[in-house]
Amino acid sequence: ENCSLVIMSLCSVLCATLAAQTTSNPQVSKTSPGVALTPPALPKDYVIGTEDLLSVVFWTAKELSPEVLVRPDGKISLSLLNDVHAAGLTPTQLMERLTAESKRLLEDPNVTVVVKEIQSRKVYITGMVSKPGPNALMGPTTVLQLIATAGGLQEFADAKNITILRQENGKEVALRFNY
Repeated sequence: ENCSLVIMSLCSVLCATLAAQTTSNPQVSKTSPGVALTPPALPKDYVIGTEDLLSVVFWTAKELSPEVLVRPDGKISLSLLNDVHAAGLTPTQLMERLTAESKRLLEDPNVTVVVKEIQSRKVYITGMVSKPGPNALMGPTTVLQLIATAGGLQEFADAKNITILRQENGKEVALRFNY
């Protein structure tokens, strides 16, 4: 008896620009003179998502510079500013927001936002694979690569009838894939 495989993507496009993000090169939105930070390998349209790990650096107040995890509600908690909405913003937009909000407390806030880990870009593989579950999108990824990451198809998997589910403009779209 043949069994099907379903690959669900929480990203709008499985192998699109958002999938090209990596965690090996952090995103830097602003640097100060004399500070050497590696330029990012992230696309220009990268937006912060829930579960992403950020480093927020206030150059004039290093003691107020935490690493923060973006919460499920899309906010980060900073001792200086309390809760600040981060999800859906680019690192540069978040840096600008933090700079503007901290100006009432610091004379020259000079804020940097660094994306340390991208954990918000995931696909979920269910069905007849060896290791079903979430898989991080660390770069451009094909369906074949995702199946390999999940340990390959099991013996009775219906390789000709794989369904890819993804969200496009708030609607679920089903695509067929023949392995």
